[in-house]
Amino acid sequence: MKAEQVAQVADGSDSGSRAPAPGASAPGAPAPGAPAPASLSARAREAVLQRIVDRRYAQGARLVEREVAEELSMSRVPVREALRALVAEGLLELLPHSGVRVRRLEHTDVEHLYEVWEPLAVQASRLAARAVAAGRTDGLAVLEAALRQAESAAASDEGTREVAAHTAFHEGVVAMSGNPLLARTMEQLSWQLRLLFGMREEPAHMRAQHAEMFRHISAGDVEAAAACTLLHVRDSRVVALRSLFGEA
Repeated sequence: MKAEQVAQVADGSDSGSRAPAPGASAPGAPAPGAPAPASLSARAREAVLQRIVDRRYAQGARLVEREVAEELSMSRVPVREALRALVAEGLLELLPHSGVRVRRLEHTDVEHLYEVWEPLAVQASRLAARAVAAGRTDGLAVLEAALRQAESAAASDEGTREVAAHTAFHEGVVAMSGNPLLARTMEQLSWQLRLLFGMREEPAHMRAQHAEMFRHISAGDVEAAAACTLLHVRDSRVVALRSLFGEA
């Protein structure tokens, strides 16, 4: 990816701005007292990510910087930074001549994601159970709440809320692990997993597996928690490939 291409993201034009006159603000710069650019950029990134996950921005959809900025009621500068970041993270891709589009998940993307997620998820469950065995149980309430939320959402046929609850469960297990490096690594996968979860079907047995994971973690049973998580992730892979690509 060329730096000049990324700089032209979304609207097909280069940044081409001249330096502002002394005392003048740069175009798109926040007014005095406004949130810092980094904060605005982070907010824009979260908003675009959420729209990708809940499929308001469909796979393959072209995103225009100006239109996204108007939708988010932001200037184009933080939106441009957010789109650049999402290109770097692999959720958006540059178009041949200008702009970006939501990246389509290909078969190899799903395979690669599960290859990375499987060992991390298993280790997170192992460490969470170990933490409980050592008396650190404060994260269990978060997991239990996520399970209740998933059941409630499934009963109401609210797919987006169910996906959010399942994601919260897995993130809660990672938080219980007490390993900041594992947490930072998983954070890089978090939105890709949310996107994948939102695109696949969510059969009832997947919710049952979460409940089983919770049972073993809350009992401090390290190896049972790890084994149950391994089964869950591998089942999730099968469900995802069947939902997205029609594989038996």
